[in-house]
Amino acid sequence: MFYQFQDEVTTVDVDEIDSHYVTAGYVTVDQFEKIYDKFGFAASTVEAVKSDNMFFHARFGVEVYDDYCFTKMSVINALDLNGERDVVAVYIKKNLLIVVDVKDKDCSTRDKFLASLDKYSPINITLEKLIYAFLDNLTNKDNKAIEDKGFEITKLEEIVLHGNAGDNFNLDLLQMKKELLSMRNYYEQLIDIGEALEDNENEIFDENYLRYIANFTKKTVRLRDDVELLRGSVVHLQDAYQSFIDLKTNHTMQIFTVVSTIFFPLTLIVGWYGMNFKYMPELQWKYGYVFVIALSVIVVAVLAIIGKKKKWIG
Repeated sequence: MFYQFQDEVTTVDVDEIDSHYVTAGYVTVDQFEKIYDKFGFAASTVEAVKSDNMFFHARFGVEVYDDYCFTKMSVINALDLNGERDVVAVYIKKNLLIVVDVKDKDCSTRDKFLASLDKYSPINITLEKLIYAFLDNLTNKDNKAIEDKGFEITKLEEIVLHGNAGDNFNLDLLQMKKELLSMRNYYEQLIDIGEALEDNENEIFDENYLRYIANFTKKTVRLRDDVELLRGSVVHLQDAYQSFIDLKTNHTMQIFTVVSTIFFPLTLIVGWYGMNFKYMPELQWKYGYVFVIALSVIVVAVLAIIGKKKKWIG
């Protein structure tokens, strides 16, 4: 479906597109294969659209031709980073924006595209404004998602400080790092696209309106920087958790050390009186047994008092 901006937004067929007016289109891959040559797009770009090479962390970049630009991007939902990503291809020509639906099962990217058509008045619309509106809609909920991630990290910090971190805490941190890495790569992809369009190598943009694309790039850089701050917080949180584990381990070892120190003299006493010497006065002494018991109790008590004073025992 193609939408042309004149006094109002109207739907037009491919053959009805007037290059003097700004036009936007959202089409499927099958539809695009039938019409791409009408716009002078290279067949190699169509093959790139059809290829299934958008990996989870892929950054396609922007291909600049004489009279148009082409890119392919994966689109994430920052509020559901574990969900399936959308994939779209974007063609930009003088007064023309075409978005090709490569994979958009829930139609979320299509809805964002349609919403971008209403952002500016049809009379005042420009290609630069339209591109800004579309790209901006791709990230319009990301500030909230980043804010939610920040609160989530704060809660994890409280868990560590209160000593309530569970056995799966490291796995939770790893998952958080993966999600933030995914967001960073996504914003890096959008920044690459924004900067490539700002260069305007093929002069398809009006220099007076390039500021809209520049504004989008700056906004995305801020989002990327916010994510980097959160990634740094997760690293510090991981260090704090490791320190907590080390402290806990040291405390356990300290308990074992104290117990060993207290009962080591008893081992010595048992070994001493377990020797089979014929002449050992205490063996024939009437109070020998009581003496050994008393000696053991006194030794344990003295060492326990010393440990308490030295704060070896909590």
